[in-house]
Amino acid sequence: MADGLPTEFDVVIIGTGLPESILAAACSRSGQRVLHIDSRSYYGGNWASFTFSGLLSWLKEYQQSSDIGDKSTTTWQDLIHETEEAIALHRKDETIQHTEVFCFASQDMDDNIEEIDGLQKNPSLVASGTLTKPLDSAYLSEETHSYGTSYGMSVKDTPKTDGEILLEVTGIEETQVKEKYCGDKTCIHTIAGGDEDENKPIVEDNTDRPKRNRITYSQIVKEGRKFNIDLVSKLLYSQGLLIDLLIKSNVSRYAEFKNVTRILTFREGKVEQVPCSRADVFNSKELTMVEKRMLMKFLTFCLDYEQHPDEYQDFIQCSFSEYLKTKKLTPNLQHFVLHSIAMTESSCTTIDGLRATKNFLQCLGRFGNTPFLFPLYGQGEIPQCFCRMCAVFGGIYCLRHKVQCLVIDKESGRCKAIIDHFGQRINAKCFIVEDSYLSEETCSNVQYKQISRAVLITDQSVLKTDSDQQISILIVPPVEPGKCAVRVTELCSSTMTCMKDTYLIHLTCSSSKTAREDLESVVNKLFTPYAETEIDKEELTKPRVLWALYFNMRDSSGISRSSYSGLPSNVYVCSGPDCGLGNEHAVKQAETLFQEIFPGEEFCPPPPNPEDIVFDGDDKQPEAPGTNNIIMAKLESAE
Repeated sequence: MADGLPTEFDVVIIGTGLPESILAAACSRSGQRVLHIDSRSYYGGNWASFTFSGLLSWLKEYQQSSDIGDKSTTTWQDLIHETEEAIALHRKDETIQHTEVFCFASQDMDDNIEEIDGLQKNPSLVASGTLTKPLDSAYLSEETHSYGTSYGMSVKDTPKTDGEILLEVTGIEETQVKEKYCGDKTCIHTIAGGDEDENKPIVEDNTDRPKRNRITYSQIVKEGRKFNIDLVSKLLYSQGLLIDLLIKSNVSRYAEFKNVTRILTFREGKVEQVPCSRADVFNSKELTMVEKRMLMKFLTFCLDYEQHPDEYQDFIQCSFSEYLKTKKLTPNLQHFVLHSIAMTESSCTTIDGLRATKNFLQCLGRFGNTPFLFPLYGQGEIPQCFCRMCAVFGGIYCLRHKVQCLVIDKESGRCKAIIDHFGQRINAKCFIVEDSYLSEETCSNVQYKQISRAVLITDQSVLKTDSDQQISILIVPPVEPGKCAVRVTELCSSTMTCMKDTYLIHLTCSSSKTAREDLESVVNKLFTPYAETEIDKEELTKPRVLWALYFNMRDSSGISRSSYSGLPSNVYVCSGPDCGLGNEHAVKQAETLFQEIFPGEEFCPPPPNPEDIVFDGDDKQPEAPGTNNIIMAKLESAE
């Protein structure tokens, strides 16, 4: 299929992350001929979600010493003409570093065969846990990272009413195994407690505590298809740019969402629930009546703080935490506002803190009692939704398709084509490239930040309640001044991201060291390793960690175009995920680039209503929009 690609396009987009996918949808919707390609075997890039086995395969990819399947059939240097020059693209993704895996759940030797089989599969084919097929000009067929789900979509789908969004709101035993991926080597250390300890009394038998289910590593592997593990942890603000774009473009019909049910805070060594709405504030037992009135008064002010500049004008140069002290708020309230409502760092400015607080309050109540939504089956669904829209309006997709270089016309200085790993030259008017594809020479002057990430599988919630189906966000403030707060997101099985009786925990912060060094102290405060529960009975009140992954991810947001060396004027760069909670940066970047490339064009307008379409000629059979030049989008079941 790849050998037969058309050679002329209006836009070529390299990388299927969220900004690139939004741009692909916008370009295709405006009538441009779009080729959207990715060297990976899955959609989303660093925005992707994986099943458990898919994540293990993804880890193995970063352990490989060289690219898999990087044998090009043609040397691209021979295809460059005298009037042209080339900019080589990066052959290996180096955005992930310091990857470390810990398995605390007990393992039975008989069960290891299944895990080994999963790891020995070719990561280039099963990096998402299932085979993701490339696209031809008739179908966008993709096997999702979901479990037991099937959607069918075509251009005949009836759009939903304006403003409507599809939203579902429903209520180691003795051995510790550590796998460490560093560079090109894998180190595995096993610490065994000995078989003689197998018959020790099980601590769950204590009648003072509810009995916990025993979950083994083999269970996690067998139920691995029920996991959808995000590489980047984000939520959607209910009044945010991404939700507005999903509704406006009608892409929301391709996804389902759940409301985040709780906002938590970590104070004085305890996890507590933060009151958000007026009803929560006055029902809270954590606040005194005086504190409730003080908090409501301050939050009311924050909703229209721009109308009262005299209240904060003298504190513009101060940090938000210093400003809160002047408002006569108790330390308890200051902590709630700073870390759980504004969700900012202590050092942020007063204006930024007030703006963040107002944004939080404005998002309350639209879809539930908190400002946030989470997409079922993980964040990786969102880029795929926009890819489907692009395909519906004629976009062509190719995964596992490497691009060797950009071809530059010496006279005009503009990029005129790309050369792929088959040696095929594909011409276009403009090119959009994700940052990780650019070579070291192009990025020699770029200073990247890093994001520290951890993913945990645990056996219970950080704050137990009557319901075990809670979706929670928790900000753990830094212990030392100058350090960054750690954002913790806890997902339950109803989000379709983990198996029953487990929770999926995401930890995120800006990097100062390796991910493990940045995040391990917070993990130890909130959780205890599974094996240690046999030793330290005091730790039994904490959730137990069954499996953990630490890694650092490149943060290429905030990089100006001028930082890249030698880029032609018609080559545009999209960044990878940023460290923020929302997706505002990705949406803003996509819209800004679209308006720069196609000034005057509307960005992702609503699709036409089938009833309003007028066809030329009475004798012609009406066709749905977009079927003339391609494409029906179909999402196949992952089974």
